[in-house]
Amino acid sequence: MSFKRTIYAVDTHAGTPMRVITGGVPHIPGNTVFEKMKWLEENDDQLRKLMLREPRGYPAHCCNIIVPPCHPEADAGYIIMEQIEYPVMSGGNTISVVTVLLEMGMLPMQEPVTELVLEAPAGLIRVKAECRNGKVKNVTFQNVPAFAAHLDAVIEVPHLGKVTVDVGWGGMFYVIADVRQFKGLELKPEHGREITRVSSMIRQAAIEQLPVAHPDYPGVGITISQLSGPTEDPNADWKNAVTMASGDFSWDDPATWTGALDRCPCGTGTSAKMAVLHAKGELPLHQDFRHQGLVNNIYTGRLIEETRIGEHTAVIPTVTGTSWIYGLNTFVLDHDDPFTEGFTIGDIWA
Repeated sequence: MSFKRTIYAVDTHAGTPMRVITGGVPHIPGNTVFEKMKWLEENDDQLRKLMLREPRGYPAHCCNIIVPPCHPEADAGYIIMEQIEYPVMSGGNTISVVTVLLEMGMLPMQEPVTELVLEAPAGLIRVKAECRNGKVKNVTFQNVPAFAAHLDAVIEVPHLGKVTVDVGWGGMFYVIADVRQFKGLELKPEHGREITRVSSMIRQAAIEQLPVAHPDYPGVGITISQLSGPTEDPNADWKNAVTMASGDFSWDDPATWTGALDRCPCGTGTSAKMAVLHAKGELPLHQDFRHQGLVNNIYTGRLIEETRIGEHTAVIPTVTGTSWIYGLNTFVLDHDDPFTEGFTIGDIWA
């Protein structure tokens, strides 16, 4: 049979589904993985939409493409694709990519620990994977430097009033708010609709009121939000709910005041939260930080050293977590299919 596109992928999850494309993508030019990502964004954004929108995806879906590395130290490269952007880094997706590379035999597995280097758009990511009986039991990666861009900033959020937030970079710029500011709102699945409503409004207000800049990524601003709060689980230190945008936001259209909840504890979000806590003097170096997601699984973070990013004091985080393979798929685009970029409908999408 003949198809317009044929894509081979391994589906994984750590709560959130994170697809890993292993074949079917033509050569992507570029001298770095960052350049490959930018080329894809400008020349073949159809692939991202096709994989993440209906009928092949849904609002909380993420996707990655395995690509040849450009850096001589790297064992593999990967491009991260999400609903509204191409992040330069993602923790959960990194864990999923490592799991696929090793469990599918794309890179050799060494037990009990496999060490490898990946090239993300953000640069080299050093990884240690604990392996046993042919399975990846957990993945620890050293993230890009993280830093606090704003601490205890008060923003005016339409319909919510004044909200105190932090903004941290952990591979993406997160606006972070303590959930206890919102009466009756708790970090639990049954409050998911209200979490996304509040979080999307906070994100948009922060975009408008809190300028941010990263010296390596001009023009990258706040794109994601995190509600944070205490947990009753003795095995965790904080609980979080990260809301990813699933479409455009308009203050004039309440139907757009929503998003998709990250079902995993979020690696870049954990890194941003740790950077904020460290800047406030509440999290020292070399101390485990157990971050719990909405479905109660946990990523364990740790700050291993201080550094600088431009004018900011920064920290180097590590994050440990687990992802699981749940599907081996061949996706196709029929020549007669009119929905060449997939589609979204307002019952579940912004």
